[in-house]
Amino acid sequence: MFEALADILIYRLAGLEGSAFGAAAHFFVMDVTKILVLLTLVIYLMGLLRALLRPETVREFIRNRGNVSSRFMAVGLGAVTPFCSCSSVPLFIGFVEAGIPLGVTLSFLIASPMVNEVAVVVLASVIGWKLALIYIATGLTVAFVGGFVIERFKPGRWVEEYVWKIHMGETAKIEEDTSLKGRHAYALDEVRQIVGRIWKFVLIGVGIGSFIHGYVPKDLIVNIAGNGGLLSVVGAVLVGVPLYSDAVGIIPIAEVLLHKGVPLGTVLAFMMAVVALSAPEMVILRKVVKWPLLGIFAAYLATAFVIVGVLFNALGDLL
Repeated sequence: MFEALADILIYRLAGLEGSAFGAAAHFFVMDVTKILVLLTLVIYLMGLLRALLRPETVREFIRNRGNVSSRFMAVGLGAVTPFCSCSSVPLFIGFVEAGIPLGVTLSFLIASPMVNEVAVVVLASVIGWKLALIYIATGLTVAFVGGFVIERFKPGRWVEEYVWKIHMGETAKIEEDTSLKGRHAYALDEVRQIVGRIWKFVLIGVGIGSFIHGYVPKDLIVNIAGNGGLLSVVGAVLVGVPLYSDAVGIIPIAEVLLHKGVPLGTVLAFMMAVVALSAPEMVILRKVVKWPLLGIFAAYLATAFVIVGVLFNALGDLL
C-alpha cells in the first residue's frame, strides 16, 4: 500500500514518472511512510508487553546469574530493549553498581543499539526476513563473543574511578500500573519518545537512499564498493565510523546499496559500523571508561565487522 501511495502522489498527481527526481521522490515517499507506520505499530505493541521492562528491571534480571547464562540473557535483553548509545552511560553505571561483570555489561552494550525488534521488523519489510535473520544472528554473535574477548584484558582497571564509587542503593520500588489503561499509556509514551528520537535519522537515511536510488548509477556504486574483498570491507567500516544513526535510519541506505549490487557482507559491515562503532558512540562511552578500554572495545568491533563482511561476501552465492 505504501508503493501504491507513492505511485499516486509522485507519478499520477505530480507526473514525475520516468525521471531521476521522480524515482528518488517515489522511493522517499514509499520508505518514509512505510518505516514511520511500522515504527509506530511495533513500538506500541512492544510497549504493551514491555511496560514493566525498565532499565532497572533489566539490570536486576541479569544480576547474580551464572557467567554463561548471564551473557545469553544480556545479549537477548539487549536485542529486545530500546536502549541506544545515548543510554550507554547510565546503563553502564547501573550494571557496574549492581556487580554485573564488565564482560556481560559490554555484551549488552554491543547488542542493544545494534539489534532490536523495531529495526528487525523494518529491516525484514525492506529487504526480507532472510537477510534480517542473518543480521540478527551476526549481531548477537558479535555481542556474545565480544564480552568474552574484552574480559580477557581485565577491563576493570580502565573504568573511570567515579563509576566504582557510585552507590545508588536500593531505591524505593515504584508501583507499576499493570492495567490495560496503564500499559496503553506506557506504550503511547514509548512511541512518542522513540519515534521522537529517531524520526530525523529516518528522514536523513531515506533521503540519502533516495538520492542514491535516483541519481547514482549502479556501476559507480559497485566500483566504489569494490569486489567484496578485504579492502572494500575495511573501507565500508571506516566510512561508517564518522557517521551516526539509529539502526532504523541506516536501513534505507542498506536497501539501496543491496539493490545497486553492493555485496551483502560489505553492507552488513557498513550498517554495524554506523550503529555500534560511530564516533559519537565512542565519545559517550569515554565518559565511563579510559582510553585503553575504549581502544580495545573499538578494535574488537572493527575487527569483528570486517570478519563478518568478508565471510558473508565469500558466502554470497550461497545466500
